[in-house]
Amino acid sequence: MKMNRIQFQPGMSLNQFLDQYGSQEQCEAALEASRWPDGFFCPKCHSTRHSCYRRGRRVKVFQCSDCRTQTTLTEGTIFHSSKLPLTIWFQAMFFLTQNKNNVAILELRRLIGVSYRAAWRLKHKLMQIMYEREQSTVLSGRIEVDDAYLGGELPGGKVGRGSENKVPFIAAVQTNKQGHPLYAVFSTVKSFCRQEVELWARRSLVPCSLVVSDGLRCFQAVEAAGCLHQREVVGKERKSTSMDCFSWVNTVLGNLKNAITGTYHAFDFEKYAHRYLGEFQYRFNRRFDLAGMFKRLLRATANANKVTEQKLRLAEDWR
Repeated sequence: MKMNRIQFQPGMSLNQFLDQYGSQEQCEAALEASRWPDGFFCPKCHSTRHSCYRRGRRVKVFQCSDCRTQTTLTEGTIFHSSKLPLTIWFQAMFFLTQNKNNVAILELRRLIGVSYRAAWRLKHKLMQIMYEREQSTVLSGRIEVDDAYLGGELPGGKVGRGSENKVPFIAAVQTNKQGHPLYAVFSTVKSFCRQEVELWARRSLVPCSLVVSDGLRCFQAVEAAGCLHQREVVGKERKSTSMDCFSWVNTVLGNLKNAITGTYHAFDFEKYAHRYLGEFQYRFNRRFDLAGMFKRLLRATANANKVTEQKLRLAEDWR
């Protein structure tokens, strides 16, 4: 069997991480380079003339020499007003990007040595960034799609698609000419109806793409978004798991569900499903460069807006 080079890539080892980001000073330098790659500029007057000083031990302040505006290194970013040192944030980003499986909040709490509530805020802020970065992902070419659900039956509740504890989402995987998977999109929807599928297709698919779906009729709505549609009806004598045209969407869906059920023993599907799906999608779409995933997430955190816990706990997508 041919070796899968994606799975066997070295990534970033723990020793490499500690060598590059083991101290607060190293983390500050990396964050500054990610936030201002061409050097500091004042957010008010955009002047590059500035001076620096320390407020206490941990707060690095930049003062504009022209308008005298003061800006801290973490102000306005995801690290805004955080009481945790940057070394803790960087450790969390390392574990979230270099771990093959997802990292549960309780496990993250033990790994980085913080309270459960602090680990919850940190984890959800990073997942929110991953989710937001993935909103610009658009698939093209040949795309396998399927309807799927997160969650399961509640005791005494309905079973199947009518279960109150299930969150519907669309899974789509783009493949290349060799039939290998390239990128994926996992999008929560209100229901599997033509209107929802058309809105999803206009947002997530390039027109003229070939969409391969099962017999669920709502997927015919991709044609209204300018895509071609190949409908492969699945019946009693024809299961999707044995059909080559759905091999990769079934494989990726299986990996997604195993990662979630094997890592998270309980979370609110209705409130946070989009965030957990976004985390998996972020990691999957950047799997070709495992070592570089940490730096990409660091750049995203440095350029993301601050997020409060109140917003994190909202039931709807508030972007």
